[in-house]
Amino acid sequence: MKINWGTGIVIAFILFMSFILFFVFRVQSNSKYDNELVVEKYYLKEQTFERDLERENNALDLHEKVVCTKTPEGIEVAFPSSFDCTKISGKVSFYRPSSQKLDFEIPISLSSPHLLIPKSALADGRWDISIHWNYEGKGYLSKQTLFF
Repeated sequence: MKINWGTGIVIAFILFMSFILFFVFRVQSNSKYDNELVVEKYYLKEQTFERDLERENNALDLHEKVVCTKTPEGIEVAFPSSFDCTKISGKVSFYRPSSQKLDFEIPISLSSPHLLIPKSALADGRWDISIHWNYEGKGYLSKQTLFF
């Protein structure tokens, strides 16, 4: 049997499509390749965009900014020392771009202007930290990226 150019191209095309489809099905069915959303409830998060922008501007207007630093014990979040730390409330959100399973939040309750997140709660790699906090009825939002 003799194969001409047309038949060879069709066979090559079918083999190539089979090869691609094999890997598409393999990735979709394997739990190792988790196809998760970047953020849960994405559309609800977009509805708060205006409020978050206002909170970020409030944080930028402060003379003393909220600062996250990496220490041997973990990550230290330092709030402005001019504020009464007992009146600060809110939450610190840790977002891991590589895995949604590592994301977590910590409520803010302070007795000093520093909040320490222990090293044991953090995996090595990039962390996007969002600090949503309130002081005397005014909302603030500070964002920072750290590599731990």
